[in-house]
Amino acid sequence: MKLISWNVNGLRACLTHDFAASFAALDADVFSVQETKMQPGQADFAPEGYTEYTYSAEKKGYSGTACWCKTVPLSVTTGIGIEEHDHEGRVLTLEYPESYLVNCYTPNSQDGLKRLDYRMTWEDAFRAYLLELDAKKPVILCGDLNVAHQEIDIKNAKTNRMSAGFTDQERAKMTELLAVGFTDSFRAIHPDEVKYSWWSYRFHAREKNAGWRIDYFIVSNRIADKIKAAEIHNEVFGSDHCPVELDIDL
Repeated sequence: MKLISWNVNGLRACLTHDFAASFAALDADVFSVQETKMQPGQADFAPEGYTEYTYSAEKKGYSGTACWCKTVPLSVTTGIGIEEHDHEGRVLTLEYPESYLVNCYTPNSQDGLKRLDYRMTWEDAFRAYLLELDAKKPVILCGDLNVAHQEIDIKNAKTNRMSAGFTDQERAKMTELLAVGFTDSFRAIHPDEVKYSWWSYRFHAREKNAGWRIDYFIVSNRIADKIKAAEIHNEVFGSDHCPVELDIDL
């Protein structure tokens, strides 16, 4: 099973930058995107052989997730079942016979860490949701999780120490998630590789490869041995993020 995840930073904008060609070339069994920034029907994209599932934020032009699937899932769930967290289109869960695939766009703590307290509440609720699923069958979590976990995952660790996405608090929540039974697939396969999935649009960051690795495939520990490959496609353009890939034999 080949899975792709990509924060497209606005699907309609990405479609004008060869998204359809990238989608076809990556040829995923399930293609998950985050930050669609749209309501259903606002984009003209219907790839042959795929079924589409979307979850839009109530606020127009904001957040949102979507999946295109070659195989129709057993069930599809939007949100995590908690009123406080289910207005921004952030979590789309597909149930398959062998596993759950959870497509997530984690809230950003924002400039000045204005949303850090909310982010901490979200992290605890989302971890509980994943554990609830994991008690039934293995989980594959993908998406823009808005945190560079370790210093190897960010170009300028010292100067970004308390920036949104690299605060001690956010990094500790990722450590906590992995500690309760999950594996960071890229880091498991590439323990020492420096590779990024997001670059600021400012200061020619992508040209200089001054990036962050904040896009992930995280899997239940008990299926970690089934990972065949985990890749970051930083040769693919169209967004300030690039696609990430998981190949897993379930």
